[in-house]
Amino acid sequence: MRLEALRRLGHTVIGVDTSWQPRGFSGLLIRALRKVGYAWDGVGANEALLRAVAEHKPDVVWIDKGLTILPHTLRRIRQLAGGARLLHYSPDDMAGKHNQSRQYLAGLGLYDLHVTTKSFNVPELLAVGAAKVLFVDNAYCPSTHRPVSVSDEERVTLGGPVGFIGAFEKERAEAMLFLARNGVPVRIWGGWGKGWQAWAERHNHPNLRVEGSALWGDDYAKAICSFDINLCFLRKLNRDLQTTRSVEIPACGGFMLAEWTDEHLKLFKEGVEAEFFGSREELLEKCQYYLAHPEERRRIAAVGRERCLRSDYSYDRQLAAVLDALGSPVKGR
Repeated sequence: MRLEALRRLGHTVIGVDTSWQPRGFSGLLIRALRKVGYAWDGVGANEALLRAVAEHKPDVVWIDKGLTILPHTLRRIRQLAGGARLLHYSPDDMAGKHNQSRQYLAGLGLYDLHVTTKSFNVPELLAVGAAKVLFVDNAYCPSTHRPVSVSDEERVTLGGPVGFIGAFEKERAEAMLFLARNGVPVRIWGGWGKGWQAWAERHNHPNLRVEGSALWGDDYAKAICSFDINLCFLRKLNRDLQTTRSVEIPACGGFMLAEWTDEHLKLFKEGVEAEFFGSREELLEKCQYYLAHPEERRRIAAVGRERCLRSDYSYDRQLAAVLDALGSPVKGR
């Protein structure tokens, strides 16, 4: 999505595909290495990046959460494309050990700019050697996160009264079980690892439906549009104050009920553009209220969508600001 936004901004963007689904022994080896802080470059990202730089001589080398990128690779990029600016972007908490690697920490000071969606990461990254750090709010992709038409069949297949789309974490799971036990039907989409399935087997409840797969692209947007209430939990492991769902749900025109934080309140007006909760009891109370008041719920969802457009929470605006901070003028805007 960020790559597409940069192209919409008028840039020529050459992507380096680092997607990989390790299985069997490779998966075990990767997990073992991660426990000692090393990220194995099983897909050959370092070599692929250097080949692309040598061929295209880019002005900017943009690396998304480059845990496998070696300091030697970053220095070599300087040699191959002398004027290239090095930028590191991550939507994760890069001060957390689970999001770091030896390679990333060793090369941290070689980047011209680190971009983070975690406000607290700014002083933390500066303290461990980053030259410059920029905080940005989360953003949405206009071509993916937008209101979509949903058939009655799709609404049954994907949605329900209350839904959550995301990875397993104990606190959010317990909060949704609390809703289920108090009469609120909840449906969960999340196929990242075995966390949801293992938890669901231990906490079977008729009001709780846990799907064993993830949702992407149009299916993700359709599910948001198919739920009466979309829950937005923050990941405690990442110390989240906002997350990608914080903007994607309202951008799709969905009604969002999110955890209460100062950053959420800066993005959306409480009770006007989105709703927030600070405890399980308040979560239950607001679910019950808004399920019983569909017109009010739909009005808030519509105004939340308008706020995304008016304040331009899109990746286009976000990345234009990033390139400005890097010192690279944006073309075509």
